[in-house]
Amino acid sequence: MTAQLALGTYRCQAIPEAAVRAAASGAQWIDTAPNYATGRAQTLLAPALAAHPLLNVSTKTGYFTAATGTDAVNAGVLTTGQAAAGHSLAPDYVRWQTGRNREQLGHDRLDLVLLHNPERAHPGDRLALHRAIRDAFAVLEEAVAAGHVTGYGIATWAGLEEEAFTVGELLALAAEAAGGNHHLAAVQLPVSLVMMMPIVQALHGRGPLPAAAGAGLRVMASAPLHGGELPAMVDQELADLIRPGLTPAQTCILAVASCPGVTNVLLAASGAPHWKEAADAVAQPSLTAAKLREITGVLTSP
Repeated sequence: MTAQLALGTYRCQAIPEAAVRAAASGAQWIDTAPNYATGRAQTLLAPALAAHPLLNVSTKTGYFTAATGTDAVNAGVLTTGQAAAGHSLAPDYVRWQTGRNREQLGHDRLDLVLLHNPERAHPGDRLALHRAIRDAFAVLEEAVAAGHVTGYGIATWAGLEEEAFTVGELLALAAEAAGGNHHLAAVQLPVSLVMMMPIVQALHGRGPLPAAAGAGLRVMASAPLHGGELPAMVDQELADLIRPGLTPAQTCILAVASCPGVTNVLLAASGAPHWKEAADAVAQPSLTAAKLREITGVLTSP
């Protein structure tokens, strides 16, 4: 089954308009973060979320702008030194930022809160990193118990690929944080025809995607067009190999949407034509595992 398209607001140029367009097209998820759009993304999204109450939103805690860092210091949840880092998994900060996310988004209950690139904390020290993740998960379990959050997870760029943590370890840390049944619900990671490792691994039943799918986690594939660079790297011959009749951008999106385990493909499409092009791509029948193996074989051949 082809994954569903979701709006990603990182690098999205017209967030309010894009959110309305995504909702009108039937998209079910919008992904954001408190540091996107120089700290304005969540407040820009709030009107569209209020107008479309069935839209789910995933947001994050971890990175913050300098202005938010100052606010966090004034609130007593970060020291000046911690704020200078621009990233924190400190429990007091995670608690404070989660509340701030609710206020900015205008949501009493957040659908998903993701630890934003947790690998940024304690690089090279897996034990310290895992303790920090567990402690942050414990705060998010408190938020779930209070009715402020439905589920939580991680949004990573390199943490899973570099094995700073595995999906199995994240599940164990969540169970430890919860003291039993947990609410770890999602992972977000880059999947594309440039960052193909998750696809190649999934085709062999290995890696984070099958592990997440087997645990019932939502898997959000970020950067499917590799920051907009990928369509220029895929010529029409390769596009026709993937699926004749589609544009290079569409075939790149379809490949990610067809990857086993992926449930949502995040696209920062600001304009209506780009969104429609992507929506038409995910409406296509999924590529078979054999076709995905052929594609990845071509792309990895010398």
